[in-house]
Amino acid sequence: MMRHEDQRPPAAVLFDALGPDYEKAFAHAPAHLAALEWLIERLPPAARTLDVGSGTGRPTASALVAAGHSVLGVDISPVMVELATRQVPEAEFRRADIRDLPLEPDSLDGVCVFFSLLQMTRAEQSALTRRLTLALKPGGHLVLATVPADVEGADVVFMGQPVRATSFAEEGFTAMAQAAGLTVLTHHSNVFTPNHPDAAPEPHLFLHCRRDETGR
Repeated sequence: MMRHEDQRPPAAVLFDALGPDYEKAFAHAPAHLAALEWLIERLPPAARTLDVGSGTGRPTASALVAAGHSVLGVDISPVMVELATRQVPEAEFRRADIRDLPLEPDSLDGVCVFFSLLQMTRAEQSALTRRLTLALKPGGHLVLATVPADVEGADVVFMGQPVRATSFAEEGFTAMAQAAGLTVLTHHSNVFTPNHPDAAPEPHLFLHCRRDETGR
C-alpha cells in the first residue's frame, strides 16, 4: 500500500523531486570519483559492495560494476531506484530505509556512504555507521562523505528544495567514524559547486576508512 505524499520520509520527497538533476549536479565531482577509485583499488576480485543512498546509480554503482564487483544499492526514493535500475541493470537496487535494512555481519568487502546521512539525527548517523562497520569483513573498506558543519536540524535550501540537515564538524565526524570501529586512513576536504543553477559552493569531507581485523 503506497503512503500518502505527505507521509513519505523527507529524504524520499527531496530526491524524488530532484531525480536526474542530482546526477547532473554531482556525477562528475572530482573528489567523489577519487574516493571511488581509492575504494576500487583496495577491493578483492568480485567484491560484495553496498552503496548507501545509491541515487541514480551513477557514478558509484556504475563504477563498481565496471570494475567487476557486485553491488547492492539502497535508496529511500522510488524515483532514484527506478532511474538506477534502468541505468545500471547489472547492479541490484532496493527501495528501503537503510536504518531498517538487516545487514549480515562480516559480509561485505566495501561500503560507500556518499552524503546519505545528512537527513538523519546524529544518534542515527552514529548507530548506522557502527552497523555498516560490523557488516564489513575484517579488513574491508568504507568511504564516507558528508558536508561538514556543526548543525542539528538546520533548515536549508538544497538545489532549490527545502531540506532539514544535521551534520558534524570535521573533527566530530572523524570521531564518529572512529567510535564506530573504523580506522580513518586518509581524509580529503574540498569545496565543490554542484552543476545546478540553484546550487551554491559546498564544503565536502571524504573519509577513507578500514575495518581492522580486531575491530568489533
